[in-house]
Amino acid sequence: MLDRQPATRRRLWLFVPFALLIALAVIWTGLWFYAVSRAETALAGWRAREAKSGRTYECGSESISGFPFRIEVRCTKPSAEILGKGTQVVLRGDDLVMLAQVYQPTLLIGEFKSPMTIADPGQPPAYVVNWSLGQSSMRGTPRAPQRGSLVFDNLTVQRPNSDARVLDAKRLEVHGRMAEGSASDNPVIDVGLRAIAASAPELHPIAAAPLNAEVSATVRGLADFAPKPWPMRFRELQQRGGRIDIVNARVQQGEVIAVSSGSLGLTESGNLDGQLMMTVVNLEHVLKQLDLEAIISKGRVGSTIDKLDKLLPGLGNIARKNAGPGILAGLDVLGKRTTLEGKPAVSVPLRFVDGRVMLGPLPVGRTPPLF
Repeated sequence: MLDRQPATRRRLWLFVPFALLIALAVIWTGLWFYAVSRAETALAGWRAREAKSGRTYECGSESISGFPFRIEVRCTKPSAEILGKGTQVVLRGDDLVMLAQVYQPTLLIGEFKSPMTIADPGQPPAYVVNWSLGQSSMRGTPRAPQRGSLVFDNLTVQRPNSDARVLDAKRLEVHGRMAEGSASDNPVIDVGLRAIAASAPELHPIAAAPLNAEVSATVRGLADFAPKPWPMRFRELQQRGGRIDIVNARVQQGEVIAVSSGSLGLTESGNLDGQLMMTVVNLEHVLKQLDLEAIISKGRVGSTIDKLDKLLPGLGNIARKNAGPGILAGLDVLGKRTTLEGKPAVSVPLRFVDGRVMLGPLPVGRTPPLF
């Protein structure tokens, strides 16, 4: 009898690891369902926040999986309706998956499949968008967002039944983060854009050749980052005297390299207003692409040539005698000869005057109002 008790105890100890394993599995399952609840709450919060900003999202069907180590929310046939300034756009996709780790339910990683169509409400698709990889990430909570990003590889935008591409990019990235303050109290937001081998032939002939671009900017002057459409946010920024600081921008297209920095504000009509100092390698090629000779020959910038005389007497006459070369010479005098990345360059001001874009004294385009 005495010998049986130690043997019984030894047999009981053999079951302890199994009991602990079962207990751990029960606890982990409870944690997974708790994390699922947190992730569902976060997703619902992001949807509500986006809806207040004029962007609503729907799914054909929705399911949750991923046990035991992650949470996977799958949305089939996703659609989004986006309200803008006088516009309404409907986006329809193929498949969307939102992922979160059990131990980080407020970090949401999105993966979405192409194609996506862009259309006006009730109208057939105007554009078809394709990509090889599409991802997004959101960190934080709807009430306290910290950062977000959107990345596409091999992105193309085309019209239906057409081989011509409206936009083409080997890689396109957009990033944003809360740099200072909070979503409810004077936030300062850092924004980044990166494009590799991007082209947009329909935008302007100068954008037909692929280019690489990296832009970092800081938005200052917002009262808060509460959910609202961006036109309304930009209007508040203008009323508070806020600024968009271009910390650094670099664009390269073939042998042309341009870097710039400066600060821009907004006018009461919602147009950009301010100045960037731009240093350009191979500026002559840019001006030829802008076709300034044709612009001058049609008499559309006669007042600009007159301004050259006021800036430097006699320069206007040079421009009148030799339209293209004269303008190039004028910019050479008005600008500052320098070097960029070891190459000869010219530094000139790029001015925004209530939406009008001026390269030195020359008008080169116009930006659309932001509200």
